[in-house]
Amino acid sequence: MSGYRIKNLSASPVLIRSNLLFLALFLVTLASSFLAQASDRVNHPEAARTSAIHDKPLIERYVLDELKSLRHDQQDLERRLTIDITDRELAVADKSMNYANVTVTYFFYIIAGVASLVAFIGWQSLREIKTHTAKLAANQLQSIAEQYEEKFKVLEQELKRKSRTITDNNREIEIINEIHNLWLRAQSAQTPEQKIEVYDEILTIRPGDLEALTYKADAAMEMREFNWAQSLCNRVLEVDPTNAHAFYQRACAFACLGVEDRAISDLERAIHNSASFKELALDEADFSQLKGHARFETLLAYHEPEKP
Repeated sequence: MSGYRIKNLSASPVLIRSNLLFLALFLVTLASSFLAQASDRVNHPEAARTSAIHDKPLIERYVLDELKSLRHDQQDLERRLTIDITDRELAVADKSMNYANVTVTYFFYIIAGVASLVAFIGWQSLREIKTHTAKLAANQLQSIAEQYEEKFKVLEQELKRKSRTITDNNREIEIINEIHNLWLRAQSAQTPEQKIEVYDEILTIRPGDLEALTYKADAAMEMREFNWAQSLCNRVLEVDPTNAHAFYQRACAFACLGVEDRAISDLERAIHNSASFKELALDEADFSQLKGHARFETLLAYHEPEKP
């Protein structure tokens, strides 16, 4: 604290000026006293010597008292200045603290008010955003769900259709395999009756099979059932009017029944639709009754290939 006081005193120009003025007055007074004494000594040497001897302690005492008084005054001045400076510093610190407290309090109130307002508005906005977002998400999910539901329905129908197609194809393959096995059995059969039995099984699996009907008519011709063979050929020709095999079998049946004109007409149609039947007709035993017939001979001669 003493260092702080000395620093403040040295820094005060008023205090320095008063001390210098006081010291100057003291020196002037002392100099005048010395000058007076010196003049007395010159004028009255004996009296001056005696007075100097008696007055010297008084002067020293006076100087010491003045110095003591000056020191007390300086100490009082220093104490008053220290008290004054301390009071001012305390006042400034108190005002600063009060200003800072008020500023922080107002700033806090402003921030609290603004935050409350922003929080209220933001809460309302967030609630509206949340509500709209939830509705939008629900609508979007509903739309997506409906789209996928429609796609799944179409896919399900397509899968069912393909499953039915695959099932039908598998069934058709099974039927084809079964019919193929029956055809192999028919080829290995020894008698016409066995062949007809196999053909009937084929017709049971696949009713209206034209190939099975024509081969059944061929077996009926082997059994010499000409009318039955003719009836089977008629059934085939009702469905396929260009079936050359049916025309050929019916021509054989008419030839065996003695209906030569119709037999030749059916043979012409058979050869017209498939030229391979001409070779069969040349060696066909059922056409033996037609040999010598002008139309029959012309037909076979016309279709007979030229020999080199």
